[in-house]
Amino acid sequence: MTRDASTLGVTQARPRPDVVRRGVLFIAIAVVVVAALTDPEGWIELVVIGVGVAVFVLWERRPSLPVTVLTVGVLVPVALAQLSGGLEPVMFLASLLAVAVAGWEQSPWRAGIACLAAVVSPVVIAALQPAEDHIAAGIWVIGVAFPALIGRAVYRQEQLADQLEAARRQLAVQAHAEERRRIARDIHDLVGHGLAGVLLQVTGARHVLRRDTEAADEALAAAEEAGRRSMHELRGTVAMLRDEDQSAVALPLPDLAELGALVDSARHDGLAVEYQLTGDLQRVDPAVGLALYRIAQEALLNAARHAPHASTVIAATVGASSVALEVVSLGALASATDAGRPKYGLTGMRERAVTVGGELHAGPTPQGWRVLCRVPVAPS
Repeated sequence: MTRDASTLGVTQARPRPDVVRRGVLFIAIAVVVVAALTDPEGWIELVVIGVGVAVFVLWERRPSLPVTVLTVGVLVPVALAQLSGGLEPVMFLASLLAVAVAGWEQSPWRAGIACLAAVVSPVVIAALQPAEDHIAAGIWVIGVAFPALIGRAVYRQEQLADQLEAARRQLAVQAHAEERRRIARDIHDLVGHGLAGVLLQVTGARHVLRRDTEAADEALAAAEEAGRRSMHELRGTVAMLRDEDQSAVALPLPDLAELGALVDSARHDGLAVEYQLTGDLQRVDPAVGLALYRIAQEALLNAARHAPHASTVIAATVGASSVALEVVSLGALASATDAGRPKYGLTGMRERAVTVGGELHAGPTPQGWRVLCRVPVAPS
């Protein structure tokens, strides 16, 4: 059986393969053949029941055949063929009708009414037959009701399978989108931060090149060191992604313990920054520490770019239930020259905070700019 599960929450029935529908049709034909062999004299009734088989043929050819046409087209010939008291095997067509309706009809109301009609048909037929020729109505009621229940159970099972498949595809799409965002964040951190640091130093070297060659040389050396550091991180990350056995790669990832080194690097690049630490960093999960380190890295880079002459304070506080990272720049902000540029840095910081279950707020203050990220930690 196949269904269209291209969208999440699909509940439509899917058309079964032709071989299954043909199987129902072939069984219907076989029932008529058996009835003809058991009662060869009832040729008029066989002609009548042939109409019911023709309806099954039409149903097999046209899956969109209304359930009303199928139900009436099968039950009426079955009832007429039973009025003479012979050809009882054709009652099996009512069971096939119940299977076809319960297993293929999308509307539960239409399926329920059609199956109910098929179930009560043996009782109605027995009431219309001569007293000496009654069919075993009770047995046939069970023989129709049970296939109907089985058919609807299979239909419902396929519905659930379709919904699970659609959900799996949706999760795969979401995972793919999240992986794209993660790669974008990593590229921004590894390449963007490195290039930004290099450009800041090169710009400073260009400004003082003619009047202070020593300062220009220091700036170029700092640019070289920043580029080398970024290349080292980039090679390590690419090596980890390329290696199929990730357990064999022990790539050191930065965490909150390296914030001091990060601040020293920013201070070496000319940013007036102060670092404050409160609490035990050992209680911070490595994944949380990495996310906060990257957020601090982006915040310091933004401070160097947009508030190079401001005084920046970065504070990490590990409390009883959460760890907070706050980066505050006090001073005038440089006038924006890239107002139309997407704020990938802020977006990346917020995404990193969300991935570790935290929240981030960033925006201007009367004195400058403030970034605050708070992430829950396990109680000590």
